[in-house]
Amino acid sequence: MARTNTRYLVFDVESAADGNLVSKIRYPGEKLSPADAVRRYRAELLEKYESDFIPYTFQVPVAIVAAKVSAEFELIDLHALDEPHYRSHVMTEHFWRGWQAYSRPTLVSFNGRSFDMPLLELAAFRYGLGMPHWFATETRSFEQPRNRYNIESHFDLHDVLTNFGATRFTGGLNLAATLLGKPGKTDVQGCLVQDMYDAGKLAEISHYCRRDVLDTYFVFLRASVLLGRLTLDKEQRIVARTKEWLAERADETPAYRSYLDDWGDWPNPWEAGDSASSGTPSTTATSARRAAPR
Repeated sequence: MARTNTRYLVFDVESAADGNLVSKIRYPGEKLSPADAVRRYRAELLEKYESDFIPYTFQVPVAIVAAKVSAEFELIDLHALDEPHYRSHVMTEHFWRGWQAYSRPTLVSFNGRSFDMPLLELAAFRYGLGMPHWFATETRSFEQPRNRYNIESHFDLHDVLTNFGATRFTGGLNLAATLLGKPGKTDVQGCLVQDMYDAGKLAEISHYCRRDVLDTYFVFLRASVLLGRLTLDKEQRIVARTKEWLAERADETPAYRSYLDDWGDWPNPWEAGDSASSGTPSTTATSARRAAPR
């Protein structure tokens, strides 16, 4: 598939704390080991905020997954960068160089403007990577790719669904994907990535990241219906073809097999017929409600 056919890059990043940095910045002179520094900082955060998630400024990417999507919203391919090595500096370079190589397609994320993009920008700073086309400082500010309201450069689904932060989207990507019948979060949550990283489970982190990208892709499709860029009928046909695409590759990619195992179809109320108006729910809708998490 030619690079020029990639119109969107749907992506997600998983990260873990740099223990050496935490030790030097948070506990100077105490000579804490990286692991001890991370444990102590997480405990302090949990006590103060009821969350032990370390700020992105202390973190580095440990998994980056990107899906190439055509102008017709079809899934072209999906890649875990620098697999199976998952080297932070290499993944970061591949992400930014890939965006440039594919003619700067629209980046698509869920809350990436608040986390993933600042993390990737800081990683580029850390690793000495130039990104002149991303910052585009010689162009007008509202045309620069990283401008908050430039959705042609970065289509942040969280921004779209909250009117750029005017409301709080309680439930996040998990809720949005579940509304569409898709798996959402299952055994792994973002807060567990640090523990998985400490245990050396890099492949499992990448597996989780792939699933998040698939959820993000399906939410992107529905958001495109919402914005009038895609009809509902076409979206449903694309979803069906994507399911076939995943099934064809499930034997070689465990993340796709597990995603299909947790797959759910969206209960389409427009296909319920007379049952919707009579107050008698359709079999599909009833099954979906029974299966939905409480």
